[in-house]
Amino acid sequence: MITVKEVKTKREQKAFLDFPLDLYKGNPYFVPPLYGDEKKMFRADYVYNSSCDWTAFLAYQDGAVVGRIQCIIQKDANAKNGERRCRFCRFDAVDRLEVSRALFAKAEAWALEKGMDTVVGPLNFSDLEREGMLVEGFEEPATFEQNYNFSYYKEHVEALGYRKEIDWTASRLYGPESPEVQQEMEQLISFIFKRYKLHYGSAKNGPDFLKKYADGIFDLLDTSYDGLYGTVPFTEGMRKLVLENFAMVINPKHAAVILDQNDRLVCFGLSFPGLAPALVGTRGKYTPLTLLKLLYYLKRPNILDLCLVGVDPEYLNRGVSGALSVAIMKMLQDNPRLKWADTNLNLEDNYAIQNQWRRFRREECKRYRSYVKTLTPSESND
Repeated sequence: MITVKEVKTKREQKAFLDFPLDLYKGNPYFVPPLYGDEKKMFRADYVYNSSCDWTAFLAYQDGAVVGRIQCIIQKDANAKNGERRCRFCRFDAVDRLEVSRALFAKAEAWALEKGMDTVVGPLNFSDLEREGMLVEGFEEPATFEQNYNFSYYKEHVEALGYRKEIDWTASRLYGPESPEVQQEMEQLISFIFKRYKLHYGSAKNGPDFLKKYADGIFDLLDTSYDGLYGTVPFTEGMRKLVLENFAMVINPKHAAVILDQNDRLVCFGLSFPGLAPALVGTRGKYTPLTLLKLLYYLKRPNILDLCLVGVDPEYLNRGVSGALSVAIMKMLQDNPRLKWADTNLNLEDNYAIQNQWRRFRREECKRYRSYVKTLTPSESND
């Protein structure tokens, strides 16, 4: 018999965090999140508590944990979009459909109790966290920013009545299609920069970069991401959280900012050293060995993770974002240790970002999906 319980106690919280680490133990493609970061969501002062209602459930069979799921009502996103949606995330389960059915039955019942009419996901508290269910590319390693899941997850949620709402793609960029393509792009960007009186920004180091550009980056994130799927308005708490995370990994060599003649930020692209190899096979905790590996890859990355791109809507159709492509090409060329740049998740209908990569030698290696299901008060998976 399967029993589903709401997570309440410290012991249950630990079991919720530990379950995927046990489920994927020995899996070379799974990259655990940092355990300490995950643990923060159970604190009373968690940054998203002001904008979200949420709960979590564990499934038990014969006294052992066999699955988990988290439910989130992102109030700011619902208010912005005029929706009554409950997000699910942190769904993990053994390969038994009855376990997934029991978990989603609890999640859907909770959503209905809260007045929601739709369940969607995997979506997190915001789009700054891991999202999407892997549906293609199961033998490809995840990045630090990506979920990994077994192929049967897709089969389970679709059997429970969930359908595709949208996909993300993830690609590897190996450099320009040809030297001629890069040369043409550099000439075009030179012309665009002169026409609109633009220039690349610079910084001495990470702290200097954040001091100069953090406010402009946040402003562009709010405007350029506003209409994208799953995004939520930035709060002051989110800004603080992002700055804390950026401070550890930002390097001006792996970032590009474009400024107008008044030094106002009009376009940016941020990438970070790929830290996944340092965390594979760990439980996401800061052991001395893990810290040494993290420091190594921070200083000597062999992969770049492309994380955030933003363009002022005023410049969106002026070719300015091509300057980011040129900058990424140069990053790959200037560091012979770099094998590729990973785009992470790009919405399939975000044609601006999809077109951004068309001049690269590109390998689309993974696909992620967000599922949706409309609820009715009488509905049950039992």
